[in-house]
Amino acid sequence: MTIETYLKEAIRVAEENINNAGGGPFGAVIVKDGRIIAKAANTVTTTNDPTAHAEVNAIRLACQELHTFDLSGCTLYASCEPCPMCLSAVYWARIDQIYYAGSRYDAQDAGFDDSFIYEELERPIATRRIKIMQLLPEEGKLPFEQWRKSITKVPY
Repeated sequence: MTIETYLKEAIRVAEENINNAGGGPFGAVIVKDGRIIAKAANTVTTTNDPTAHAEVNAIRLACQELHTFDLSGCTLYASCEPCPMCLSAVYWARIDQIYYAGSRYDAQDAGFDDSFIYEELERPIATRRIKIMQLLPEEGKLPFEQWRKSITKVPY
């Protein structure tokens, strides 16, 4: 299969999701060694889960399928450019590469505007829309100290 074939499958998943009233117009496919490991659509509105974007859903399915939290060697094909949350999830999952069809500007034109998140991330913490304040910094270090000493931890 080609890159375009996998992208067309992600687009097909997105369109099917719209036709079935499954959620937003987004689809994602994860491939490893030339085999589709997972495919998923956006289910934000049907599951009442704001994190249930197609890419995150596909990552969750791929991890279950491969019995790992490390998706090194995998490629993500998305019907649209991943939002900041999904892009972060891709990095955490260690996916090797991303191919996408629609741009964030195409999504914005359809009412899915995440430009405010990109803008917020560039602002100093003290000037962001959501109040973010560090308290108990010394106590906050305790779990990390315990983690460093743990002999049962699974690094990730």
